[in-house]
Amino acid sequence: MKKNKFTFIDLFAGIGGFHLAFHRLGLKCVFASEINKDARHTYEMNFKTISPHLFKNDNFNIDIYDQEKSNIPDFDILCGGFPCQPFSQIGQKRGFSENYEGRGNLFFQIAETIKEK
Repeated sequence: MKKNKFTFIDLFAGIGGFHLAFHRLGLKCVFASEINKDARHTYEMNFKTISPHLFKNDNFNIDIYDQEKSNIPDFDILCGGFPCQPFSQIGQKRGFSENYEGRGNLFFQIAETIKEK
């Protein structure tokens, strides 16, 4: 496998689907964020051996709303698996007004991160 020098961040990471795919392509995850306690635990179990720097350098954030965007390490690719429930046809379609864990506005956290970085 060819090793790239590209880096990525993994926002709303869940259990790490993006992380696994990009790691297999040789990219390095430099920051991740996940608010759900159970998903965080699974994410750490999945990646603590292949990306130990993520967990030793405080680059595994809990709540992206509390993260100072300028402190996120530089990256080449932003992955963002933000929840689709507020926008889904099967959901309640609250869109940007969805308040549960700030889900309806997580898209704007992606935009803020891109603007800052």
